[in-house]
Amino acid sequence: QQSAHPLVNFMTKLVRSIAFLLASLAGFAAQPSFAATVDPIEADRIVAIVGTDVITYVDLRTRLASALKQLQKQGTPLPPQDVLERQMLERLIMDRAQLQYARDSGMRVDDTQLDQAIGRIAAGNKMSVPQFRAALEKDGVQYASFREEIRNEMIAVRLREREVDSKLIISEGEIDNYLANQAATGSGEEYQLAHILLRAPESASPEQLQKLRQRGEQALKRAQAGENFAELTAAFSDAPDALQGGDLGFRPLSRLPSLYSEVAGRLQAGEVSELLRSSAGFHIVKLVAKRGGGAVASVQQTRARHILIRVNEVVSEAEARRKLEGVRERITNGVDFAEQARLYSQDGSAAKGGDLGWLNPGDTVPEFEQAMNALKLDEVSPVVQSPFGMHLIQVQERREKDVSADRQRAVARQAIRERKLDEAYQDWLRQLRDRTYVENRLDEK
Repeated sequence: QQSAHPLVNFMTKLVRSIAFLLASLAGFAAQPSFAATVDPIEADRIVAIVGTDVITYVDLRTRLASALKQLQKQGTPLPPQDVLERQMLERLIMDRAQLQYARDSGMRVDDTQLDQAIGRIAAGNKMSVPQFRAALEKDGVQYASFREEIRNEMIAVRLREREVDSKLIISEGEIDNYLANQAATGSGEEYQLAHILLRAPESASPEQLQKLRQRGEQALKRAQAGENFAELTAAFSDAPDALQGGDLGFRPLSRLPSLYSEVAGRLQAGEVSELLRSSAGFHIVKLVAKRGGGAVASVQQTRARHILIRVNEVVSEAEARRKLEGVRERITNGVDFAEQARLYSQDGSAAKGGDLGWLNPGDTVPEFEQAMNALKLDEVSPVVQSPFGMHLIQVQERREKDVSADRQRAVARQAIRERKLDEAYQDWLRQLRDRTYVENRLDEK
């Protein structure tokens, strides 16, 4: 008998080996111990389509984990998991809608701008960028994800400035009415409010509005029964500040949305309003606290000078800081501040020896003002970082000054602007949501 061709022998052995392997696996899988050791793994899936973008279940779970950590840190009781999931998905939808609109209109934040922003965040935490990155990773936060989150926040802020802030118009008549009202009521009282917003679609049907109203009445009933308001806000509110308990901070009535200011004066601390209706949807307002009283007749003004070195692609933060520390040492050893300002400052005030003139509260950025207010007369500050770069600051004089008519009008304009901004931004978000294609698939399995 002749032997088979070598290729035939090889194929026969291969087939036998595969058959044996399959039989072995089938027998192994039939054993109870094998079945007990395998846990089902849920595959990722699409939970929403937003325009040309998608949100996956992993995206939702990642954002939800971050929100849960934040709520636990604040000590806020957690709403049911499914409620929080739905609320978080709606916030993700709004974020994606804004980012997509910004991208389609050509808005970008480049890596240089992003690096500068992260540098300021790190400095605010008294760390270098490498130290800050290590701290994030120690807390389980991926640095690449954190960078993109900050980039998206910067885009959202710029989008709001372009689409809402820049289009606000405040008339002289509005300022006149504001000042007349302030004279009649006094301007010192401030109200700390928390709120819940249930956003209504722009072209909502009567059925949709009725359903939303019922949801609002449910939230109101629970709030009036004394349930934790921050928990209810996390569970019900569509406002951007929902995970912060809907807290608006202390504001005078003039800087509150008009709908809120109308009811705030009638509430006692801890009391909740009725269900309020506006073009944006339904609202519930709680008065957390009230303080102050009496009109402010004067402000403290500060006369200061500074030396600024700007941070850019050529000059790093470390170089600017090192250079200013050398300048500060010379000044403390007797060299004239104005002379050093004329030599080194990169601000328009350099020709005047860094003199900024008399400054009112709010005239400078918070980082600068806080450092300036902590100084004694003629004291030179350590190096101070602001969005403009690195500064040395010296306070020359302080005085109490009656608020001038021009200053009063400027303050009134800003107060009206802040009040109208809240309302205009909510309206713009609602309109953006309505014109964005959204398909919610969360309940699909």
